[in-house]
Amino acid sequence: MTQEKELKLVLSPEVAGQELELKKAVANTLQLPFTHISELRITHKSIDARSAKPKVNLTIKAYIGGKAPKSNYTPPQYQNVQNATPVIIVGAGPAGLFAALHLIENGLKPIIIERGKDVSNRKKDIAKINRNEGMNENSNYCFGEGGAGTFSDGKLFSRSKKRGNIQRVFEIFHHHGANDNILYEAHPHIGSDRLPAIIRHMRETILQYGGEIHFDTQLTQLIVEDKQIKGCICQDNKTFKAQHLILAIGHSAHDTYKTLHKQGVLLETKGFAMGVRIEHPQLLIDQIQYHSKKRNAYLPAASYNLVCQSSERGVYSFCMCPGGHIVPAGSDKQGLVVNGMSASHRNSPYANSGIVVEIRPEDIPAEFTQYGTLAGLYYQEYVEQLCLKQNKGNNVVAPAQRLLDFVQGRTSKTLPSCSYLPGLISSPLHEWLPTHIGKRLQDAFRQFDRKMKGYLTNEAIIVGVESRSSSPVRIPRNNDTFEHIEIKGLYPCGEGAGYAGGITSSAMDGINAAQKIIEQI
Repeated sequence: MTQEKELKLVLSPEVAGQELELKKAVANTLQLPFTHISELRITHKSIDARSAKPKVNLTIKAYIGGKAPKSNYTPPQYQNVQNATPVIIVGAGPAGLFAALHLIENGLKPIIIERGKDVSNRKKDIAKINRNEGMNENSNYCFGEGGAGTFSDGKLFSRSKKRGNIQRVFEIFHHHGANDNILYEAHPHIGSDRLPAIIRHMRETILQYGGEIHFDTQLTQLIVEDKQIKGCICQDNKTFKAQHLILAIGHSAHDTYKTLHKQGVLLETKGFAMGVRIEHPQLLIDQIQYHSKKRNAYLPAASYNLVCQSSERGVYSFCMCPGGHIVPAGSDKQGLVVNGMSASHRNSPYANSGIVVEIRPEDIPAEFTQYGTLAGLYYQEYVEQLCLKQNKGNNVVAPAQRLLDFVQGRTSKTLPSCSYLPGLISSPLHEWLPTHIGKRLQDAFRQFDRKMKGYLTNEAIIVGVESRSSSPVRIPRNNDTFEHIEIKGLYPCGEGAGYAGGITSSAMDGINAAQKIIEQI
């Protein structure tokens, strides 16, 4: 009979990274002959780089005398829902897709409406953006199957532990093709090179069991009668009818926010953040974090997490991408936005991260208050348009500045090499960024250099602007039912509703919204 032993080990990267050496370490800890260990399964992995010699923390299940169980989680059991009660889902990002899969598990039929294209055709549009050949405003880094995270990194880390069974999100990703390591790593990462195939498999599951997905279909109006959802209307007057509608539009759907506001749907202003994307040579970040001139071959590209206070506002790193690339992440031609991504191997010579400044509703300049609850949205657009003006009409060529030059207030005469494919133009970001953003960034970079000596350097470059870290609008809902506080049957969820902040938390929010509908029906 197979025995299972769980143990926690602190090992060198060399031992943790080699299967044979790891097996020897486990056998030694259990005081068993090496040959008695039949299989190992890692359930948690993290790196502790605080000391001069980094260590790897592992939680391992060792199987003695026989093979491990085939799977350590119960795979989802999907039902045929072709003729079941319909639920409309607006948006095919993580909130919408995971809501759809949860509905199918519980016998309800999801009808997904997505303004963008499927991942394969979306990939072609993104390639055009990276070649600076123009943007499709409905198919880009923000819009299309899989949502913003599909082509901007695929990180699955969530700070929130209150949303529910986050491990189940990892399991569903794994069920649809993600690697085993997302089930146990402290900061799981799928990668933008692998996530599209997993998203495609999710779509195939939804269609196989009777769900519907309508691409190139943009919401233009909700159908509401006596404060009750009856369905929605899309472009070309295409109409969908249902008593329940999950609104998972994503944080960049500015035109949809404006449509909802015009229709009288109650929205709220909320805090958000804006700043820049910073990029260092990955080797430099490795040296700072691992305390060595050369990275150990068994350690991953080093990352960081930085936060400080500047003039009573938080400034923090966002979506840090070791071994990654900076990408053009806007959703319209009127502004310029950047974000970051990493492929699964994280083997680019660059490390980038958003560095953003907290913006509270009271920080929004007075001239935008005329827009009421959309004041933050219009201010966000203003900064993005300001950024676009710096490139003299050259599509998505981005304004950039060496980091030390920015902090010391001088224009960069030259720019270092950068991962941003469409191209850069030297620009004095210290002059045109709004003062309450620019001055706090300058102060924060000085503080960050005290935490990571060598961070403040002209080897690093900042690229403008990082403005889509979160939504400036919240669609208010009842905490108990997840329904909009005024419209019965309308379920705002995910980043676009202001209730999540990434792939994992959005997916969990979509599952929770679907569960409320299941309970009601």
